Amino acid sequence: MNTPAYTALTHTFTRLYRLGHLGALAGWDQAAMMPPKGNAARGAALAELQVVMHQMLADVRLPGLLQSASAEPLDALQQANLHEMRRDWTLSTCLPERLVQAQSLATSRCEHAWRSQRQNNDWTGFLGNFREVVNNAREEAQILSQAQGISPFDALMDKYEPGSRSADIDTLFDDVKTWLPDLVQQVLAKQASEPVLAPVGPFPVEQQRALGVDLMGLLGFDFEGGRLDVSAHPFCGGVPEDVRITTRYTEADFMRSMMGVVHETGHARYEQNLPADTRHLPVGRARSMGLHESQSLLFEMQLGRSAAFLQLIAPRIALHLGHQAAFEADNLARLYTRVQPGLIRVDADELTYPAHVILRYEIERDLINGLMAPEDIPAQWDQKMGQYLGLDTRGNVKDGCLQDIHWPSGSFGYFPSYTLGAMYAAQFFACIRRAHPDLDTRVATGDLSPIFDWLQQHIWQQASRRPTQDLVLQATGEKLNPQHFRSHLEQRYL
Repeated sequence: MNTPAYTALTHTFTRLYRLGHLGALAGWDQAAMMPPKGNAARGAALAELQVVMHQMLADVRLPGLLQSASAEPLDALQQANLHEMRRDWTLSTCLPERLVQAQSLATSRCEHAWRSQRQNNDWTGFLGNFREVVNNAREEAQILSQAQGISPFDALMDKYEPGSRSADIDTLFDDVKTWLPDLVQQVLAKQASEPVLAPVGPFPVEQQRALGVDLMGLLGFDFEGGRLDVSAHPFCGGVPEDVRITTRYTEADFMRSMMGVVHETGHARYEQNLPADTRHLPVGRARSMGLHESQSLLFEMQLGRSAAFLQLIAPRIALHLGHQAAFEADNLARLYTRVQPGLIRVDADELTYPAHVILRYEIERDLINGLMAPEDIPAQWDQKMGQYLGLDTRGNVKDGCLQDIHWPSGSFGYFPSYTLGAMYAAQFFACIRRAHPDLDTRVATGDLSPIFDWLQQHIWQQASRRPTQDLVLQATGEKLNPQHFRSHLEQRYL
């Protein structure tokens, strides 16, 4: 087919992907390996790269190419790719080069300083850098808001979850708030009479790492295309051809790092299994961060904390960490479904986790929409922690509003993706169960293929061919239905 404009666009977006490759690995190194004195130079280098990429998208030839390509004889995949290209161009060219550079520099400074400020419970020191990050985010939000005709916070949220709006999230979260507190109390009462043995440490870091690598292999991670490292906050980064996941260890508790690895492996499998022939183009990317979190939460929560999976890995845990009664499969199942409201989101049990997300969503929504100042965050955090989780965080910003990397890195609008992801994951797993009534038996014996095959066909290989809700509808026969999430929690915990 004669598609000169479309061909020219694919050349530009392939170059952008390759530059993004370098940026992703430089960002991973900044978080995992870089010595502290390298941060200023690394921040400047990354900001320069962002400016170069922004200039490429702002090329005066692109609008004409996009217009011409829309009249060319494109197949369905190419049309979907053109749609994603146009979205990238629209979102990027709205923003002035000055702001793009300022954001990159400010978030590099803030995130780097946050690592020590969090440990020192230093809110005042953090606020000095954070104000600039917030001001930049608000400016971006206002620009994107005017361009798209939506609220400032919706404009930021749309970057991570295209098409999602606060009104929809408010409806979902308001519903969760009507039934979740009672369910938590019912489960706490039920579990009070259920004995559970706590594992006895210490658990040397090297043994924990060996266990994590073992489980990554079991879950299908391709070590020829990725690696496991350590960072202050667990994450999955890199690029599909070279996926970098990280975790963090404490010798007193292996459970956190183990499930952290399982969680990040879910992200990694999605990236590693995006279609190889289009992963360098916008249509070949992961569809949304809600779908990305659905993969990590399907691995960690739906599969990882299931009795069948824990039965499968109990011998592996004992092999790496030594035999003890706490590692029996039944006890592991009680441990990994133990409900206990806590301060730290990434360590939260499956049942109280949505409260952590709702709290952050409500704060960042009001912050970006100008209804709250950065200085107000600790007080709002303390109030909502007491309301939603019954916990007191006054004076403890280390385990409160400084615990996450998202705000210092400028990722406002991301947090709803976690609970959307949990809802998608429950819906996907319910669909897999319907197709495979013997799923638990197969998982317990080590056959995880029904899960991976379904995800490969319906999620991973679909990439960004269609909008999220259309993808979910095609995969499951219905659009997002949060009842699957509630039913899953009630069945597992009651």
